[in-house]
Amino acid sequence: MKTSTPMDKSHATAGQGSSGRLELLLFRLGEARDFRQRELFGINVFKVREIVVAPHITSIVNAPAHALGLANVRGQLIPVIDLPSLAGCVPQTDSKIVLVTEFARTTQAFLVDEVVEIVQLDWKHLLAADSSSSVLLSGVARIDGDAQDSRLAQVLDVEQILRDVFPGAHNNADMNSSLAKLRLPEGSVVLVAEDSAVARMLVEESLKAMGVQFVAFKNGREVWERLASFHGEAIAKGKRARDKVALVLTDLEMPEMDGFTLTRNIKQDARFAGIPVIVYSSLTGTASEGHASSVGADAYVAKFEPRELAESIGKTLAERHLLPQ
Repeated sequence: MKTSTPMDKSHATAGQGSSGRLELLLFRLGEARDFRQRELFGINVFKVREIVVAPHITSIVNAPAHALGLANVRGQLIPVIDLPSLAGCVPQTDSKIVLVTEFARTTQAFLVDEVVEIVQLDWKHLLAADSSSSVLLSGVARIDGDAQDSRLAQVLDVEQILRDVFPGAHNNADMNSSLAKLRLPEGSVVLVAEDSAVARMLVEESLKAMGVQFVAFKNGREVWERLASFHGEAIAKGKRARDKVALVLTDLEMPEMDGFTLTRNIKQDARFAGIPVIVYSSLTGTASEGHASSVGADAYVAKFEPRELAESIGKTLAERHLLPQ
């Protein structure tokens, strides 16, 4: 695949929202030191702003491990992360390619060994990473669908990578300490769907600071199954599912069941009538917000500002008269 100018992602955003499909940019990082193999890795196309030949990189004094320095890309100084070294790979080509990415209100570049292709797949073919896998993975994609010999691509948890490389830039303790307390209806909880361990931790810290009872899960399928369980428990007591679930807070990119599908399922199922859904995602922009709205989301919050999340939760519940008087 040739190195390109800024990427046109209009078709990608539409695909993610309406057709239930995910587009991944596949790349290689080199040869794994332990296995002598060149594995495929992937990142959501919508997070990639452009692919460029690596410009001159200026080293930074006392830079964190795996941070190569700063590069001037179209007049913007962007930190460059050495992805091969972070993943324990040895580059096998002389090419120097960087993926300039934008997500979670940040811009950064990842050095890679080789860009391969862009593929489209159903969200159901993005599988949760095994618990023994690297913490840098958010999932494993079956590139060729249900084919028995399908190629596999390791999908990187770029939010976790950013926090590991630049830990000081992702500390929300001060903002959490100023969050207003929020009282949910008695006996109800917020259900959280988030596959990234670091993002899930940040959400949990904010909800704890707000005094909100919650239960967190690793993907939409787990939340969907818990909702069904709550419905059964509620019916047995002469109540409704919304008496037990005050709100669902979901990411978009998740293995097994993505946030679009989860939101659509909740909104189309009479058992869960009245339960608001807030989408929060690192996929910022009007396209993502529009797709979330099209499947029935009550609100959209871009990751990750604790105050905005708290305000959105409070406003959504208040507008639906779901807060105790």
